[in-house]
Amino acid sequence: MTTIQSGTGGQPWLAAMRDMRVGALLALLSVLLGFSLGAIFGLFEDNLKQRFETTAVKTLASEAEPQDAAARLAGRSWSYLKRSHLHANGLGTSALAMILLAAGMTSGAGSKRLAAYLLGIGALGYSTFWMLAAFRAPALGSTDLAKESLTWLAMPTAACCLVGLALVLVMVVRTLFKRAG
Repeated sequence: MTTIQSGTGGQPWLAAMRDMRVGALLALLSVLLGFSLGAIFGLFEDNLKQRFETTAVKTLASEAEPQDAAARLAGRSWSYLKRSHLHANGLGTSALAMILLAAGMTSGAGSKRLAAYLLGIGALGYSTFWMLAAFRAPALGSTDLAKESLTWLAMPTAACCLVGLALVLVMVVRTLFKRAG
């Protein structure tokens, strides 16, 4: 059975992590995205909200009450940007934790690498989907249109998160629940 050991060179856990490094890096980049969005919110919240509304007013100029419609759309766009921040932090941290857990399991390197790729791609991709939807919505005049235009990103990255989780779950069950001897 593989054990988690500290130190360098030749240690099973460290070797497993090296095999999973791309997924771990993508998970960390997801957390970086989340933290960066938080910093941007602190520095430029009013500017971002104003940009959303200004773009939405131009897009919705033909509406009966363009200012009200634009304000609602800008508010939903802002919510999508906050959703990106939360998904990046939550999925990135969860992905990293699952990658670290998988590194200590007895599964083969290929399974671990695949799970890490899926988790990293899923975490970064899905949170990026929400960020892009936030910035697209005011120009498209609809959050629904923005989401639909990015289905190509949302669906596969959400699936990556779920499949990666399932793989890690199988690894954990096989390692921790198999009979000794």
